[in-house]
Amino acid sequence: MTEVLTFATVLMPIVLGIVQLAKNTVNIKNNMVSLVAFVLGLAVGAVAAPFTDLDPVLRLWAGGLAGLSATGLFELLDQQDGYTKGNRK
Repeated sequence: MTEVLTFATVLMPIVLGIVQLAKNTVNIKNNMVSLVAFVLGLAVGAVAAPFTDLDPVLRLWAGGLAGLSATGLFELLDQQDGYTKGNRK
């Protein structure tokens, strides 16, 4: 479990950057950002095979945790109505 948490900590800034890029380029409903972050975290965890010797399931766990933690603090206090792109004041 320590390896999974360590790998999730390494993946989190990468996933955070990808999620912020997705939020600024694609029109996503605000209440769906956490789901998008989770899926992107799973994808990054799956693609990270050359960088670790963890089993694929453990990499997916780490990617999912990184995705959820990447947006957790930002989206916790953010208003959940509307979209991420367009119609901003």
